[in-house]
Amino acid sequence: MSRALVTGAAGFIGSHLCDALLARGDDVLGVDCFTDNYSPARKRANLIDALAAGLEFRRLDLSCDPLDPVLKGIDVVYHLAGQPGVRSSWGDDFNAYARRNLLATQRLLEATLRAAGPRFVFASSSSVYGNTGDQPAQESDRPAPLSPYGLTKAACEELVAVYRRVHGLSAVSLRYFTAYGPRQRPEMAFASFIRAVLSSRALHVLGDGHQTRDFTYVTDAVAATIAAAELGAEPVYNISGGTSSTLLGAITQIEQLTEQSALISFSPSARGDAYRTSADLTAAERDLGYGPKVSLREGLALQIHAAKSEPVELAEAVA
Repeated sequence: MSRALVTGAAGFIGSHLCDALLARGDDVLGVDCFTDNYSPARKRANLIDALAAGLEFRRLDLSCDPLDPVLKGIDVVYHLAGQPGVRSSWGDDFNAYARRNLLATQRLLEATLRAAGPRFVFASSSSVYGNTGDQPAQESDRPAPLSPYGLTKAACEELVAVYRRVHGLSAVSLRYFTAYGPRQRPEMAFASFIRAVLSSRALHVLGDGHQTRDFTYVTDAVAATIAAAELGAEPVYNISGGTSSTLLGAITQIEQLTEQSALISFSPSARGDAYRTSADLTAAERDLGYGPKVSLREGLALQIHAAKSEPVELAEAVA
């Protein structure tokens, strides 16, 4: 049994990671500062199962609060906290991205060094690649982010790499490709699409709907994250669902699974949104034994079931 620190524990992937670590018998300390990028009530609800299973939780702002106390006795740091979202990272809002991504990561790296260097796992993003073109992105490809958000993730990866090179920190970064599933942030595509279809409201697609994504079900992302903590030898790994789909193709599956028609409206593409993402998983398969277990259709069915079971007050928070 190991003792793990999970930052961003109340978030989408973070809360699922806490559940998985606790289920296998790890001792888990979760921290989160409950930023207002979406309803804190939804974030608190994300932690219900983990708290019941023994999660130790502290409310903490990584960008300014003392960090040494939460690193005591920690074997693995899973750093999933950060300011998410491509579209809101432009303009004056960039300050939040600089503080909650770059500064928070640098302070946590320093605290990890002072704690005699636990294993450090950083949650990065496929946004560092920008458009991946005709060939799946490889970890050796030059980052070319299309948004300030993607830039901060690329910069955080470089920070982690600096501490790995200069201080010998045992660290790895994971580039998640469009994670989805229960507890997904409410503004993300599948969460908003499913909510719209179930309530017979207009479903808003930015762009022509033919943009493709390599969608990754959340439990696959979590399994890869734990494997990376234990087995990852390379500095960076792609983590994806292994197959791509257009947005319109995913919407068709949502219609079939809900037996309801989508009322689709189209708007111009948002600044910073990549048109195509696709991951080469060779390194993750080789080193982590990673292979996606959940198909897009299976994952959508699970997310739809969760949305139907969601308490009314949480559904109304984003209606």
